[in-house]
Amino acid sequence: MHGDFQKIDSGLLSDRIRDALTDAIASGTIAAGTALDEQNLAQRYGASRTPVREALRQLAASGLVEIRPRRGVVVVRLTPQRIADMFETTAEIEAMCTRLATYRMTPLERGGLMELHEESAEAVEAGDLDAYDRFNRTFHEALYAGTHNAFMAEQALAIRERLAAFRRTQLRHADRIRRSREEHGDILTAIAEGDGETAARRMRAHMLRAAAALGRYIAETG
Repeated sequence: MHGDFQKIDSGLLSDRIRDALTDAIASGTIAAGTALDEQNLAQRYGASRTPVREALRQLAASGLVEIRPRRGVVVVRLTPQRIADMFETTAEIEAMCTRLATYRMTPLERGGLMELHEESAEAVEAGDLDAYDRFNRTFHEALYAGTHNAFMAEQALAIRERLAAFRRTQLRHADRIRRSREEHGDILTAIAEGDGETAARRMRAHMLRAAAALGRYIAETG
């Protein structure tokens, strides 16, 4: 592990450390209440403290950890019910964004979304979680932008950031990456047909399936 991390530049290194920590926290490998020490993490990942500090800052921004006086950075306790509530909320917001985007996206934006979906096939075939996670994020953010409602897009993105760790971790369950892409395809079909209500229903189901996959992954690894 150390060798892989050492070969990467500082900016990307902080992202890799953040991803490794979010996977460990979301799956319960690093328990709630655990204090995260910068120096220990730097040694663990074979990195300097700078990218570790940046990774922890990103985790704090997403609500996975908090900075406490005298204790430093501590993993936040998120109950299964709290996570379920967060997924239910984001499912409704994503569905709303998808419905509006169906009617408001320009042909160029719609074409870009279709192209992005096609490009994601390679990551699925390779089983590359990191690459697919990036495609997945870009896919959903393109739909937010497609609403042409800046306030709604900002709110959707803010909630997405709170759930980023869990949305990434659910992709680890079984063949969830493949099913996720198939669900994206079904959503795109409805968008291409101009059926915003169907596209919204499919997006809502897509998000709730992601929540279910996360639950199964946590149960299996726990």
